[in-house]
Amino acid sequence: MKKEKPKKLTEKEAEVMQNLWSKGPQTIRELLATYPDPKPHFNTIATIVRILVDKGYVEHVGERNGAYTYGATVDSSDFCGRSLAQLVKNYFNNSYRSVVSALVEDEKISVDELREIIDMVERNSKK
Repeated sequence: MKKEKPKKLTEKEAEVMQNLWSKGPQTIRELLATYPDPKPHFNTIATIVRILVDKGYVEHVGERNGAYTYGATVDSSDFCGRSLAQLVKNYFNNSYRSVVSALVEDEKISVDELREIIDMVERNSKK
């Protein structure tokens, strides 16, 4: 059986997912309350949640005060790992070395951070 390719998230969908991952299951009104002013319309958030349900990232998990609560169906670390792998494949010719090189060239990572990564790799290779 062919494994289904994860569906990409828009920026707005990712915002809702981050909220659900950090705060757990919520109603549409609770999600809406987390946005700064000017808040999006209730129907906008409801539509984003419906799309996330259709994509399989969110599901109806219960009710609170007469309103459905929605929760994430995927773990944030699993999602981030898959997303990173897809990014590396699509933009860095499947080379994690190229990713690190780009970060170094753009001065987005420090020498100390690189040393920490090397230490982490060495610890993991000893396991």
